Amino acid sequence: MGTESYTYMGRSLSQLSIKDDSSSSAFSDCNSDRSGEFATASSQTRRFLITCATENSDDLIRQLVTDLHSSSVDDQKQAAMEIRLLAKNKPENRIKIAKAGAIKPLISLISSPDLQLQEYGVTAILNLSLCDENKEVIASSGAIKPLVRALSTGTATAKENAACALLRLSQVEENKAAIGRSGAIPLLVNLLESGGFRGKKDASTALYSLCTVKENKIRAVKAGIMKVLVELMADFESNMVDKSAYVVSVLVAVAEARAALVDEEGVPVLVEILEVGTQRQKEMAVVILLQVCEDSVAYRTMVAREGAIPPLVALSQSGTNRAKQKAEKLIELLRQPRSSNGDARTSEVVA
Repeated sequence: MGTESYTYMGRSLSQLSIKDDSSSSAFSDCNSDRSGEFATASSQTRRFLITCATENSDDLIRQLVTDLHSSSVDDQKQAAMEIRLLAKNKPENRIKIAKAGAIKPLISLISSPDLQLQEYGVTAILNLSLCDENKEVIASSGAIKPLVRALSTGTATAKENAACALLRLSQVEENKAAIGRSGAIPLLVNLLESGGFRGKKDASTALYSLCTVKENKIRAVKAGIMKVLVELMADFESNMVDKSAYVVSVLVAVAEARAALVDEEGVPVLVEILEVGTQRQKEMAVVILLQVCEDSVAYRTMVAREGAIPPLVALSQSGTNRAKQKAEKLIELLRQPRSSNGDARTSEVVA
């Protein structure tokens, strides 16, 4: 908290406190950035001034947008950082910043060879994308491809925030296919596999949103997502079992994903979750297994042989109402005679 007096852009600022939310929980729903703020004491003073100035920010925003066009990289960095903070800490500033013309120059910064400048541009765009009114403008201004490039070439923070920004843009339905066509899916799968904990959460959340579109499901399967998801579901120490299962539950609507799940030894993992997982994890496991088994005698046989029926019986007696219903339906399927006319869906699987 700062208590000294300062003058900034003609404003006298004193006895004002800073709300520092940098200790808030990692944003699995990508609600705002948690990048490292400012490293030096003088920069902390700048942060204080920016926070205070948000009460009357119009003049400041206009100046910062001008600075984004500067020939000085340092001026661009400072402007992008301050815009990021204004958008992060004051929701009403997000519309003001967009209307002042900040979006296109910020998108240009995302393509900068300077990785720090790229990171600041990505993070500012993320915070502006938290406003529903800005999502279509950001996408139509050409942000998708630069954000996808940042997923490939950026710092760890830039990759995480690019994933979150793409998630926000994907909340406009027509953007989902465009994001998929731009090459985001394999890069998000890579972040899910090799990123830090926050990166994995952000990637899984973005993939969950994007893979409601069929063509993105296929892209994700081709990118090897099922291997990654099965490994995360199998690791109860990863804190990623729930999120991974939710992504799997979306993907297995297509035959390619069901085949990949089986090929990657996902069935034994799901049966183990039925046995020892939390109530929510057990519910997700039965939802997935039911989708896998509904049209495949071969998969039903496999699930039954893995020992799924005893934990399913237990779940049908002690789970949530939804889990009980799904468990009972799956038990019924698994107990049906297995000498049918064949596997209706297996022949549809595309290699």
